[in-house]
Amino acid sequence: MLATAGSLPTTPTWATELKWDGVRAVAYIEAGGCRLLSRNDRDISGSYPELAELPATLGVRRAVLDGEIVAMNAQGRPDFGLLQSRMHVVDPGKARILSSRAPVRYLVFDVLEIDGTATMSLPYVDRRALLRELEIGAEHVAVPPSFDDAPATVFAASLEQGLEGVVCKRLDSIYTPGRRSPTWIKVKHLRMQEVVLIGWEPGQGRRDGAIGALLLGVHIAGELRYVGQVGTGFTDQMLVDLRARLSPLTTLTSPVSEVPPEHARLAVWVRPELVGEVSYSQWTHDQRLRHPSWRGLRLDKAADDVEWDGPNEG
Repeated sequence: MLATAGSLPTTPTWATELKWDGVRAVAYIEAGGCRLLSRNDRDISGSYPELAELPATLGVRRAVLDGEIVAMNAQGRPDFGLLQSRMHVVDPGKARILSSRAPVRYLVFDVLEIDGTATMSLPYVDRRALLRELEIGAEHVAVPPSFDDAPATVFAASLEQGLEGVVCKRLDSIYTPGRRSPTWIKVKHLRMQEVVLIGWEPGQGRRDGAIGALLLGVHIAGELRYVGQVGTGFTDQMLVDLRARLSPLTTLTSPVSEVPPEHARLAVWVRPELVGEVSYSQWTHDQRLRHPSWRGLRLDKAADDVEWDGPNEG
């Protein structure tokens, strides 16, 4: 279930949770085993061996949980850059080494099934009560709080703590998997946008022979549209990795229309399959990203799910 970008609710019929800057994952837990699936149903269990402790937190019970995998920096705040070093690792040996250098936590905020009984049709308040009863807690697993206070109070506190924002959830909301629902509202301090990679421009100078900028698309009103390019925020290793991932996707024609000629002229087009994330200052009136900076690939997300967050701009 996905949240819709919006404004803070003003009625007392909502609970508020902190928004964590990490990777969404659903955990399927049975006695002695745990499987973690990303938003696009990729098995990411091997990337996070420290989360193998999850079954022990439930004893003999079975459950399906929803939550966010985060990496904390030295100040105890979520660090997406730190998490990037963990997200795409499939080698078991390397994953074990990284689990000690940059450990993650799984922050559980919903329960979808307990001991074979689905709970998704229960209202949010009942699911949270069941989650509390499970008493989940371990070195790398926790249940973050849900607040009944005014959303504005929690939103202000999240800013003071350097967090991304909040998610407000209607108390009577059921869990609707695969849907972006207005009964969950995300409100962010940091402006970030998921983007579809539609092409790239060759670099010049120090980046000669490498990627100079990525061309970006977002689904707006159901149509994939060009929303700008990003040429900052990359490390050298990111550029090498991006080139390797984009090369097999090369195509002769643009997957979107209305790309400005100055960018289309030198573009190397790719099939719109890879998803990334950028930070930015604002949207322009013609729906272009202003001052975007690259944050990283989001292999946990599908291109078809990338939608415009413009309505949250106020």
